[in-house]
Amino acid sequence: MAQRIRFFDLLRCVAAVAVIAIHVLAPYRHELGQIPFDQWLTAVSVNSVTRWAVPVFILITGALMLSDKRDFELGYYVKRRLGKVLVPFLVWSLFYAYLSGWSALGFDGQQAFEVLADSPNQATYYHLGFFYYFIPLYFVIPFFQWLVKRGNHEAIYAFVAIWLVTSLLYLLRIDGPWSHQMWLYSGYLPLGYLLFNKVPVTKNWLAVFTALGIIALATTVYMVVQLSLTNGEYTVGRWLSYKTFNVILAASMVFILCRAVSNYLPERAHSVIALISRHSLGIYILHPIFLWPMKAFGWHQGHPAWVIPLWVVLSGIGALALSGLLARNKATAWLLP
Repeated sequence: MAQRIRFFDLLRCVAAVAVIAIHVLAPYRHELGQIPFDQWLTAVSVNSVTRWAVPVFILITGALMLSDKRDFELGYYVKRRLGKVLVPFLVWSLFYAYLSGWSALGFDGQQAFEVLADSPNQATYYHLGFFYYFIPLYFVIPFFQWLVKRGNHEAIYAFVAIWLVTSLLYLLRIDGPWSHQMWLYSGYLPLGYLLFNKVPVTKNWLAVFTALGIIALATTVYMVVQLSLTNGEYTVGRWLSYKTFNVILAASMVFILCRAVSNYLPERAHSVIALISRHSLGIYILHPIFLWPMKAFGWHQGHPAWVIPLWVVLSGIGALALSGLLARNKATAWLLP
């Protein structure tokens, strides 16, 4: 169990860092032709090779919840699983609707009200979109748990195989019933379970997942750059979607690599990773607060090769500290599930 805890700690840590990087680099993406090409290429490349971050969080959820051998109890599930995420999400949606009204020019109450009014259709802040497709997954998790407890692994393998094919079809813009986001996100749950319980971390499997992941990342960077240059503006097609075959391969590679290296981490390194892991969701929810000055006042001038790491560290440390403070107080701990 200790090895498994270390493995999930590392996964949460790298995913949290990658998510912040994606949000830091956002101002650079649409500046093709306005900033030196190498700066734009750096930012877009980082964006292209970190899209696995959010899917990794869903893989972790699938790995843990589908491996839970306890009997399903509806009351416990609604209160301790679904409610633990849903209620804080609603509160933070209110807070970020308020924050959306602030800019370098001051507070615009009308803007904040309009953002809040549209919250049933769109997240009140850019990072909260994750919860719009993550929370509905709690309604399909019991189905996958039922399959696992019945020992019906053939059905799980078949589901994942079909899902992978449809994710490739979606990437290639071949749409159909499989294009619904609930279907395309739900496959990460059983995939996480399989990667955790059924894929041995041997040299051969590690080589296969690493090769496929690197090919997927390289292809993603190439396609985004080429599409953008061809159109004369930032264009990604579906290559940066969380629901496509290339991103699934990259997320699977990160999952397996973390399983492979987690046991070799020194104790000092793991103590830091474990701390970040405990507050990973808090970091996810809170880091935009510390990125707000950068976006509001344009404090991203400079080469993204150093601007991105700088703001990842600054906002990450700020979010970690605030998450720790909120978690220590019983009155606020529930805000960070």
